[in-house]
Amino acid sequence: MNGTDTPPPGALSTLSALPLDLSRADCERLDALDELRHARQRFRIADNTIYLDGNSLGALPASTAAAVYSTIDADWGVGLIRSWNNAEWVNLPRNLGERIGPLIGARADEIVVADSTSANIFKLLSAMLTRPAVLSDTRRRYVLAERSNFPTDLYIAQGLLSLLGDQYELKLVEREALAGAFDHTIAAALITHVDYRSGAMFDMSAYNQHAAESGTSILWDLSHSAGAVVVNLVADGAEFAVGCGYKYLNGGPGAPAFLYIRRDLQAGLANPLSGWFGHLAPFAFDTAYLPAKGIDRFLCGTPPILGMVALGEGLATFEGINLASLRKKSLALSDLFLALMRAQCGSLGFDSISPVAHVDRGSHLAFAHADAYPIMQAIIERGVIGDFRQPNLLRFGFTPLYTRFTDCWDAVNVIRDVVTSQSFRSPAYQQRHQVT
Repeated sequence: MNGTDTPPPGALSTLSALPLDLSRADCERLDALDELRHARQRFRIADNTIYLDGNSLGALPASTAAAVYSTIDADWGVGLIRSWNNAEWVNLPRNLGERIGPLIGARADEIVVADSTSANIFKLLSAMLTRPAVLSDTRRRYVLAERSNFPTDLYIAQGLLSLLGDQYELKLVEREALAGAFDHTIAAALITHVDYRSGAMFDMSAYNQHAAESGTSILWDLSHSAGAVVVNLVADGAEFAVGCGYKYLNGGPGAPAFLYIRRDLQAGLANPLSGWFGHLAPFAFDTAYLPAKGIDRFLCGTPPILGMVALGEGLATFEGINLASLRKKSLALSDLFLALMRAQCGSLGFDSISPVAHVDRGSHLAFAHADAYPIMQAIIERGVIGDFRQPNLLRFGFTPLYTRFTDCWDAVNVIRDVVTSQSFRSPAYQQRHQVT
């Protein structure tokens, strides 16, 4: 591993007194002292599984199956159409938004659960670009984004700009050039808070200041942030944000996403997907569209109730959890994993591409390796579940609610054994799956 992967003195806040050649007993002691250890009981994780992919799909909350079954059996099966009122299905988008708010530093009337992250990017970016003040400023021709931003964000931007004709262009810059690219030509910026590959994290407050000074706005993608790092949208001056419900929020595969709009901006924005749930009076069945007041105008079609119920159980796993403690454990876990990889796999071809400094890092790590794909398949076969990202990255997520310090120790030992034994060279591990 690269020498720059070694955490600086004091970085391992809970481990600073421990030697580099940590034992499993050391990790067991850390688990025993963990103030969040009780939260693991809120999830269903098989005994033979070390799950390090919550940054891609959160683990199943223990209460989700029963809650979804009750919705199907009682609310749908018995209550039928009455459950839109009696079970408050109609209010789920706002109620769930209010529960997400404290996890991202948003006020209750600034966030709503709806659609997918991609659809919400389309809605908000369109609303940002079609504001009269932006449309009338002919200097502002560019939507700014990092070149290595998550692809769906860029795809949505490309598709939207093609619909808007030749008024705007997508301007892609390297990460290190992003801060300096804000000027009077930028109509809007699209930035992912925590990078999906490396886990590198932007200083939200600083970038919002860059945007404000140049008279523009940022749409933040919080998909790898919400539920894992401390986010303070209001305090940091954020105007717009989106995020998904199926990663650290534990809402299940394809869970509904959320969107955030600062309170004072909502009335001046138009939702391009003007569906009936975003109407001022949807059950008046008026043929003319009138937008709802506030954040509700960014709803679109009928809410997916089963997915929303599952997301509600995911959010319940955060009840009573101190976010500062969550972040502290996240950093301690990833610090430990870095130290163990350096000590046990340092000569085996792994190169961390993730930041060392806590202020720059989210809750996952990525390691480059020439044989990344078959190594990942081999360790998954051994019960250590991470994922692979092109071109040569093994990615590991650390979800503080259920990841243990012993999981880190055991995972690194499996990685070392798979590489030193060369078992990853088996033909079975070379075949590429559709989802990696």
